[in-house]
Amino acid sequence: MPKSLKNYTTEIADMANILPIAEVIRNLAEQFPGQVTFSTSFSFEDQVITHFVLSNQIPVSIFTLDTGRLFGETYSVWSATNEHFQTEIKGYYPDHSLLEPFVEEKGPNSFYESVENRKGCCYIRKVEPLKRALKGNVIWITGLRAEHSANRHNMPQLEWDEGNQVIKYHPILHWSTKEVKDYINENNIPYNILHDRGFVSIGCAPCTRAIKPGEDFRAGRWWWEDNSKKECGLHVHQQAS
Repeated sequence: MPKSLKNYTTEIADMANILPIAEVIRNLAEQFPGQVTFSTSFSFEDQVITHFVLSNQIPVSIFTLDTGRLFGETYSVWSATNEHFQTEIKGYYPDHSLLEPFVEEKGPNSFYESVENRKGCCYIRKVEPLKRALKGNVIWITGLRAEHSANRHNMPQLEWDEGNQVIKYHPILHWSTKEVKDYINENNIPYNILHDRGFVSIGCAPCTRAIKPGEDFRAGRWWWEDNSKKECGLHVHQQAS
């Protein structure tokens, strides 16, 4: 991490311990004008943070990664969110010069055939567009929660992302599912109706299914793979200190 940011990560951590989330985000936006961004997939969690930002008119940019293979319901909540908050959430898309030869060589559903193919697809549709979206930013706000994955249980609320050269801030990392749902309902925030159908972590349509009673949160993502491989490359965790 650049030395100029090391002290500031401590300040953010201190703020996060004593201030409401919206005020922490506002402070970040004031400290780094035009360099704080939030990535949304329109999940329950991300809709909560979108509400923090837009209902308080905090100058933080919001973007989403449109992989080209999202659920129709995800596009619907994208539209509903724009209308509800009178905003235009920016989409980032796969680079056609990477995607077209990949699909021509591997086929449209090659991600079912091997972890290597699936990670290659994730890189083109998610990781590379994310790098473009984060370029020029200092703070990346996410909706990650510890409950969603075993490898997130001990994750710090602040991290340094070496690959993208940004500080990552997970404001609702320790919220429970009930807290998230209650906040959505209390504030009448649009949400993805797939959550009502047993979908917990919602990604691309071919790679996501509803979970069954008693299954782990991540069971619905890349269900044909071993649990230890269930990350797409967007979130590589490293403590920001």
